[in-house]
Amino acid sequence: MISYTQLFASVCALASTAAALTPLEVSGKDFVDSKTQDRFQIIGVDYQPGGAAGFTKKLDPLSDADVCLRDAALMQRLGINTIRVYNLEPSLNHDECASIFNAAGIYMILDVSNPLAGGYLDRSAPWTTYSAIYYKQVFGVIEGFKNYDNVLGFFAGNEVINEDAHYLVPKYVRAIVRDMKDYIAKNSKRAIPVGYSAADIREILMDTAHYFECDLKNSTSSRSDFFGLNSYSWCGESSYKKSGFDVLTEDFTNATVPVFFSEYGCNEVQPRVFTEVQALYGEEMTQAFSGGLVYEWTQEDNDYGLVKVNNSNTVTTLVDYDNFEKQVNKLDMERITSSNVTQTSVKPEACSASLIKDKSFYNAWDLPEVPSKVADYIKNGLPDAPSGKFVSVSSTTIPQKVYDHTGKEITDVKFEVKSGVNTPSSSGSGSSGTSDSSSSETSTNAGSPNGAPSLALGGAGGLFMLLASLL
Repeated sequence: MISYTQLFASVCALASTAAALTPLEVSGKDFVDSKTQDRFQIIGVDYQPGGAAGFTKKLDPLSDADVCLRDAALMQRLGINTIRVYNLEPSLNHDECASIFNAAGIYMILDVSNPLAGGYLDRSAPWTTYSAIYYKQVFGVIEGFKNYDNVLGFFAGNEVINEDAHYLVPKYVRAIVRDMKDYIAKNSKRAIPVGYSAADIREILMDTAHYFECDLKNSTSSRSDFFGLNSYSWCGESSYKKSGFDVLTEDFTNATVPVFFSEYGCNEVQPRVFTEVQALYGEEMTQAFSGGLVYEWTQEDNDYGLVKVNNSNTVTTLVDYDNFEKQVNKLDMERITSSNVTQTSVKPEACSASLIKDKSFYNAWDLPEVPSKVADYIKNGLPDAPSGKFVSVSSTTIPQKVYDHTGKEITDVKFEVKSGVNTPSSSGSGSSGTSDSSSSETSTNAGSPNGAPSLALGGAGGLFMLLASLL
């Protein structure tokens, strides 16, 4: 007979390992939890601290654990559940930051390109950079992040198709989607979604969406899994119709993949009041969109920040931070996350020139052949590429002082280890939410290492129910 002491010790050992976020998957035009099939709506922020200067071969947004811990704690207060990261260096170690955001209940959408030489597709002459050199960057990011279950997906491109792009660019970007998905299918333990982030150029927006979401018989893997839209048409105290959000909703109602705002938050009127949040997560738009990511986290020269980093020791939450928090806290999370059979059962149209309406947009799907060395990478994996893994997070106290926009110090900022997705209702100071632990110095782990058992218990009741079941 096992003693009560042995049972209690066993249960506590399990409870001390916080459950990692459940990977998300695409079902029709929704993101869903791969276990519960509950719908997932992105309440996110675009994350590139330091802007362009914050990225080098030795530093990217997910390589400094102290910065990630600080920002994750402040994002938890807002109810953020997703970040988008633009520029990544595959050779750097991202284990701590990925584990911190995982523990915070925050998913990551990652761009695979970066602005350095060899790190992007040249929109003016795409055939010159569609090469093995570029794919070392693309596949390097996939390798580095494929083992983190909180990776929601990868962007194969961001605003590559615009007025300055060469006519042939769409087929090269769709080829990148194909190559990324084929690489993931061959070299990853799970199917990680791949999509595209488009500029809000209304003349070609729907052509772009149709080009990527249609089904191509001889290349099914080239179809995008999701579609992001960078839109800044709602400024200040605008409205659903004045901003053109009604047109976007109508345009994307019949989409067959998840569509979301990969950037939003016009700053022509300041401070920003974010009244578009109520529209974006309202009943009309949630039938067409899967949420959005507000631009952007830190204050840079372009004046879009929610927080301002003063130095390595202090940070200030701006008025925009408070205004965004007020809007997010009004959301009806139960409604916007409820499943909808009609959303998950949609089927894509077959690719056809008739889908493309603007004469300036490419209307053929004759995708370029995979370069031989890239084909070898897909078959055998990128050689010598580092792959990440979750690690424990040992601290919940952030090392920096935080002030609000009036200069008053905020003393209750704590990082909470979650047992699930971060939500507005469980964010903010003093809220227990779905946390696995109190905000003490000795936190539980951020997430179980891949393959290790994990368990999330619902407080003391859950603990004693499990003890009873074991007896």
